[in-house]
Order: sequence, then C-alpha cells, then structure tokens
Amino acid sequence: MARDYILALDQGTTSSRSIVFDASGNRLSVAQQDFEQIFPKNGWVEHNPSAIWESQLSTINKVLSSKEIDVNDIAAIGITNQRETTIVWNKQTGEPIYNAIVWQDRRTASWCDELKAKGYEELIQEKTGLIIDAYFSASKIKWILDNIPEAKTLAKDDKLCFGTVDTWLIYKLTQGKVYVTDVSNASRTMIFNIHNLEWDKELLELFEIPESMLPEVKSSSEIYGQTKLFDCDIPIAGIAGDQQAALFGQLCTKKGMVKNTYGTGCFLLMNTGKKPVMSQNQLLTTIAWQINGKTQYALEGSVFVGGAAVQWLRDGLDLIDNAKDIEALANQVEDSDGLIVVPAFTGLGAPYWDPYARGSILGISRGTTKSHIARATLEGIALQVYDIVKAMENDSNMHLKELRVDGGASANDLLLQIQSDIFECNVVRPTNLETTALGAAYLAGLAVGIYKNKREIRRQWQKDKTFLPNTNTQKQLQLISQWHKAVKRSKNWTVE
Repeated sequence: MARDYILALDQGTTSSRSIVFDASGNRLSVAQQDFEQIFPKNGWVEHNPSAIWESQLSTINKVLSSKEIDVNDIAAIGITNQRETTIVWNKQTGEPIYNAIVWQDRRTASWCDELKAKGYEELIQEKTGLIIDAYFSASKIKWILDNIPEAKTLAKDDKLCFGTVDTWLIYKLTQGKVYVTDVSNASRTMIFNIHNLEWDKELLELFEIPESMLPEVKSSSEIYGQTKLFDCDIPIAGIAGDQQAALFGQLCTKKGMVKNTYGTGCFLLMNTGKKPVMSQNQLLTTIAWQINGKTQYALEGSVFVGGAAVQWLRDGLDLIDNAKDIEALANQVEDSDGLIVVPAFTGLGAPYWDPYARGSILGISRGTTKSHIARATLEGIALQVYDIVKAMENDSNMHLKELRVDGGASANDLLLQIQSDIFECNVVRPTNLETTALGAAYLAGLAVGIYKNKREIRRQWQKDKTFLPNTNTQKQLQLISQWHKAVKRSKNWTVE
C-alpha cells in the first residue's frame, strides 16, 4: 500500500531543491542543485529558464532514486518558488524567448519612476496592494515585449506565455498541458486585482500586456493536473510563493501572527486575515493563500540584504571563513561601541523603498575592531526588520507579541537575541526550519486529503528555542536612534 509522502519543489533564487516529507512533516530525502546567475549589465540579474527546469528535474530524480523512497509513495507534489521572476516563452515551441528576469533585477527602475511621476501610485496600490517598483513582474514583462524582436507581434497573435517560476515548472512537469498559477504568485505581478482575484484589464492596458499571454489563476491548494514524467501519475496539488509558503509552513494561519525569514534578504509577513489591509507605511499588501475558496491576506516587508551582509563579511572583507563564524566573532565584544552598519548594498527595501541607497558603516573610531563590525552587521540586519515590524504595527493596529523565525541565519543565536532585545518581545525558532518547502507540502497534502484541515497541521509545529528580551531599554533606544540617523545618510546615495 502506497504511503502518504509529499514531494515539495523549492525553486529558489540560487538553487533548486526537492524534499520528500512524510505526513508528519518529517524530512525523508532532500537534494539541492545550484544554477548559474547571469549579470549582463550593472543592476541586471537573469536566469536561464532551461537551467531552472533542468536543476529542478535533477533534484527530483535524485530524491526519487533514494532507496527509502518509491515513486508510488508520492501522493502529491507541492511547489514553492522565487517570486516575481519573469519568464516568457513561445506557446507553440515551449521555448523561452529571453532569459528569466529575476526579482532582484533593476533595469526597469527608471520606467517605474516615470509611472510614479505620472501619478499611478494610488491606483496600483489600491488594485494590487503593491507599490510601483521594478521588483514586481509587470515592468519586466513590458521590457521583454518592448525589447525582444517580434515579441509584441507574437503576443498579439496569442503565441506567448508569461509565467512566474511556479507556472514554468508546472508547464514543464505536465509537458505543456497545464498553464496555471496561484493567487499568491499572481498577487506579486502588479497586474492582478487582489480584491476580485482577476487579472486587471486597466493595468494590463497601462503596461501594454495582452491578457491572452497570462496563465489561469487557481487557489493555492487544489489538484491542478498530473505529471506523467515518472513511472506513475502524480497530482500537482499545492502552489505558493516562497514567503507565503513559509508563513503557512510556520503555521501562522491566524490573524496577527508574524514570521520572518532570514535568507539572502529578510521577508517579514503578518497574517491580516480575510480582508486586505492597505499600508500607509510603504509595506505591501499581498495574498497569503486561498484554500477551499477562502482567501487570506498578509502585510509584507522585504529587506533586500540580510544574510547577504554576512556573506559580504566573508567574501568581501575576509573577516570570517564561514558564515556561521560571525556569531563567535561578534560575541567577543559586549556591544558595537557606537558603530552602525546599514546593509543597503542593493538599495533599501521596506519601508523606505530607495533603490538609490547604498551600504554604509558609520561611527568608526580608533577602537573599532572586526568584532565590532561583525556585531554591528548583525544589528543592522535586526534593525531593518525592526523598521518593518513598527510599520506593520501602525498599519494593522496590532502589537507584536511573538515573532516566528526561519531561514539560514535563524540558526544564529546572537542575531535572534539581538532581535528579541530590540523588539522587547519573544522570538521563537521552530524545530523544523524547512518551513518554505513544508508550507508547499502542507498545501498539497490538504488538497489530496492527507490532512483534513489546518487545525490538524497546526499540531505538528514545535518550538526549538524561545529568545526572551533581556535588555537595557535606554541602550536599545539609543541604538535605534543612531540607526535611523545612519539610514538617512545612506539614502539617495547614487542620485546626482
């Protein structure tokens, strides 16, 4: 008798992973493969869509070749993915007409500035919950249509498909038979109306994108189709963008619950329940997921550089040999001695949204050591998250009582203690840090009946460690004040 295993595909910005979970959320098998990052010009970031697919397929084959896993044991596939990354391909050939333009890409920033100057900010936020920024898919689609030979003609003749990475993977898994996305990914395109849950005709006209090139939008938990690439048919049954999947994997399924993922960047989401909360503080309103026809929303703030700041200390400054060494180095001093690191290497995300900001180190004295720089870098990551939480509290009229954390840098106890001290609230790390892939698995499991409801899944969540605030309030207030002074000096740095 086949067992209830779920295959989660976790397609990220730098690597593709496949993980097999059992019904209790235990990880049974995992495979990961990096793929090439392409930087054609300063500020441009691309991926080869075929490399994304091939790396993902390779990891699927590896986990399914495990002695412990039989393909017949796989009850469903769940997909979670890097969001906003834009792929356009030919409907007839199935071949991409250009590289995937990655969410980090800034080539359309000046065009987005023009939209702001023309007064479209309120309209776009009202419909999509997003601010105008090159981060999202719409301006990337427009760039491809405007710059790739014959793209506009092909689009008008209904010969092009646009998809975020989830759509591309499902298209490949089903050999072109299924062309869908889910509401969580659609809500990141800047052309999807998050109220009526439809592609918005007015915005499509503004961006000059034909509706015929857009996928059908489905819920986050249902059977979309079957993949026939293996020895048996396997239903594809769950989709969520990576941060929404992590929110679900953390079981932040009730209004007011908050999670932060410490990855390359930091992504903070608050579940706001059944109604979208429009931000007055430069945060994003996004769809968290839709299950059984019920849609839940979230407020989101993105920090562009989180764990990447630690990588910079390792690769750029040679202060540490391994990323995990930062904790020991930073612990050699009691505080950062007035040093502030603003990790705005690629601009500032929420709540500032300043693509022209750049990183800075302020407060250097003769007594500054590499330990102070290490500690100030961890504080810089935590303080960026602090700014987002304060904006969320103001928007939602809810006070943060607990922050659930995940991602690679959440293994750093000092970072989480600093975060708890700054917030003066509990920071909780779960035993299972595979929250993104787990969220996709849970969504797929719900669709095929492995789980009866969310209540059943919530019982699986367990905490590893809780970090309690232990701080001198005056000292923290001074740190926050210095941080905001430093941020002001980092803003608009590259603007003449």
